[in-house]
Amino acid sequence: MGAGKSTIGRLLAKELRLPFKDSDKEIEQRTGADIPWIFDVEGEQGFRDREQAMIEEICEEDGVVLATGGGAVLRPANRQALRAGGRVVYLHTSVEQQIERTARDRNRPLLRTADPGKVLRDLMAIRDPLYREIADIIIETDERPPRLVVQEILARLQKLPPR
Repeated sequence: MGAGKSTIGRLLAKELRLPFKDSDKEIEQRTGADIPWIFDVEGEQGFRDREQAMIEEICEEDGVVLATGGGAVLRPANRQALRAGGRVVYLHTSVEQQIERTARDRNRPLLRTADPGKVLRDLMAIRDPLYREIADIIIETDERPPRLVVQEILARLQKLPPR
C-alpha cells in the first residue's frame, strides 16, 4: 500500500509500449462500485474473490503491465497466477513511507482505523515474505522518484534470463 504500484506501473507500461491495468480499477469499472463500497457490502472475502478472478483473467493476457492491490499476494492462487503470467516486480516501501503516502487517502478500507501505522506494520509482517517469495525483482521505492524506479526496473529486467 502506497508503494507507487499504479504510478510506476503506468510509467513502466509506457516505456515498454504495453497496456497498463490496475486490478482494483478493473474491478471498480466492471462493478460500477468503488473498493471501499465493495468491502462494506461484501466484506474483505467478497472483494478478494473478485480480485482473484480479475488477476487470473489479466494474467492470461499477453503483454500487459499489471498493478495489483496490496493484499493480492495473500491468496496462493494469486501468487501462482502472477508467477505464471510473467515477471513479478515487488515495490518495497517502508511502513513510515506508506503512512506518509496514504495519510489523506480515503480509498483504503483497511486503513480506516485509529492506528493505521499498526495496521500497516501488521500487514507488512504478513505480506512482505509472500511478495519476496514470488518476486523476480525487488525494488526499494522510499524517497525515490517514480521515473528513477522505472529506469531501475527496466535495467534489471534486461539482466534476467529468459523464462
